[in-house]
Amino acid sequence: MPYRAAVDDFNFLFDHVVDFAALRETEQFAEATDDVTRAIMSEAGKMCDEVLAPLQRNGDLHPARLENGVVLTSPGFDGGFKAIAEGGWIGMSADPEYGGMGLPMTLTSAVNEMMSGACLSLQLAPLMSQGQIEALEHHASDEIKALYLPKLICGEWTGTMNLTEPQAGSDVGALSSKAEDNGDGTYAVSGQKIYISWGDNDFSDNVCHLVLARLPGAPAGTKGISLFLVPKFLPDENGEPGPRNGVSVVSLEHKMGLHGSPTAVMQYDSAKGWMIGKEQGGMAAMFTMMNNARLGVGGQGIGAAEGAYQKALEYALERKQGRAGGSGTIAEHADVRRMLLTMKADVFAARAIALSCAHAIDMGQATQAEKWKARAAFLTPIAKAFGTDTGMAVAEMGVQVHGGMGFIEETGAAQFSRDVRVTAIYEGTNGIQAMDLVARKMMDGGEAANLLLDEIEADAEAAREAFPKMADAVWQASETLREATEWVTAQDEMNARFAGAVPYLRAFARVLGGHLHLKAAMADRGGAREKLARFYIQRLLPEHIGLLAHAQAGDDDLFALSVDELAA
Repeated sequence: MPYRAAVDDFNFLFDHVVDFAALRETEQFAEATDDVTRAIMSEAGKMCDEVLAPLQRNGDLHPARLENGVVLTSPGFDGGFKAIAEGGWIGMSADPEYGGMGLPMTLTSAVNEMMSGACLSLQLAPLMSQGQIEALEHHASDEIKALYLPKLICGEWTGTMNLTEPQAGSDVGALSSKAEDNGDGTYAVSGQKIYISWGDNDFSDNVCHLVLARLPGAPAGTKGISLFLVPKFLPDENGEPGPRNGVSVVSLEHKMGLHGSPTAVMQYDSAKGWMIGKEQGGMAAMFTMMNNARLGVGGQGIGAAEGAYQKALEYALERKQGRAGGSGTIAEHADVRRMLLTMKADVFAARAIALSCAHAIDMGQATQAEKWKARAAFLTPIAKAFGTDTGMAVAEMGVQVHGGMGFIEETGAAQFSRDVRVTAIYEGTNGIQAMDLVARKMMDGGEAANLLLDEIEADAEAAREAFPKMADAVWQASETLREATEWVTAQDEMNARFAGAVPYLRAFARVLGGHLHLKAAMADRGGAREKLARFYIQRLLPEHIGLLAHAQAGDDDLFALSVDELAA
């Protein structure tokens, strides 16, 4: 049973859960009709199934490598990227003025997730370009936009983001890269960056790096950082790649997974670059790219979970062991069935949360309503963290379903677990996402959170007649979460919030998942989605109780043991 993109699941979510119809009612997205949406999903699914999925094992078994300063990508990746580029999938949500389709991020997120499930290591390349496209659209000069955006959108050139340095990981403000004014509108950028996803390749004509660096005399910390666009090749007067710039790949990291994605150590030696955004406004510009990437990385986790689930299901439907009724396979064993249902239910919940986040981004952009912008900001860390946590958990469970064969690399089950593990680390670790949620995203006193909870409870009330037990469970969970939210916002000491931030975020995701499963059940009464919702709400939703107890425990016990006692 080869990989199949979850096109039907996405279409169902568009129609019944995330209210895609509301996007079509806006002037900006009026052309994203039902026919257009379904045609796009069908074509994207076909590309994922027929072109990208066959490359999944190639990337793992034949990693990208660096030879004589040249990055050589995995077999078939050049053709895979060409299919992505020629299909227009990179610029789905980009500005039509520069060759993009101007489609909703909701649709782009769905296609990105399907590509992630097919071949995660390759999908990371267009995701990086998409983030750079959005950053340039918002912050670059008209001249930079006119030159770079068409090339990035069509896939002739690719983009990267360069934040991390050996001494400056999540603490970006500790960077040491510097930039000096050349006096002609350009800057000489010098320094070393690490962990640069798709830092180079052998299939695009140019690689464009967004690099954080500090100008002479700029303040320390994040406030003094500026952002620069540094191409591998300097464009000539016709906008075509010209002389080689002062940028090179020092080495490629030897990683646990994602072997097909070259993760580079980049060296900049007085490389010519152009400032993007305002002087010392680098973090504001880079956050545009990072927020785009955070939703995208959440989708990567969900895509990997979908691939792992399909792989495990295939094995479970073939493997016969022990006494079992029905098909006679291990899928009839209660514990295997529990794992398969948990995988399927959590993939649906995470996918629905991610699309709800993308939908809020689109509605905020189309209406400029603060309510939608606040909701998008609030959901982003949840979508990123829960999507990637789900990816890790489902991939690990997929290995377990395989039993001993899951520990054997030839089956390919372990690859999903190895590949997805980094998604909980990059673009801000999931712990950082949780701290962002309980701190910056609750500077409104919990208003955005409570508006979401109001909606959850209203939908639960509407579902009481059809599904009284499920609706009551979701309503009660929402009330428990509301009380915990009040506790969090009442804490003036940030450490008290941070100590329970991760369980709080997961509890919020659990309740959101119950809400979205209930909406699915209402649209499919008596069908498979109602049955899956019952499983989720009865068996997985109750986790929120323990999580919220943890979230409200404060920080005293965390710091009760001294550092010496930790080491004893």
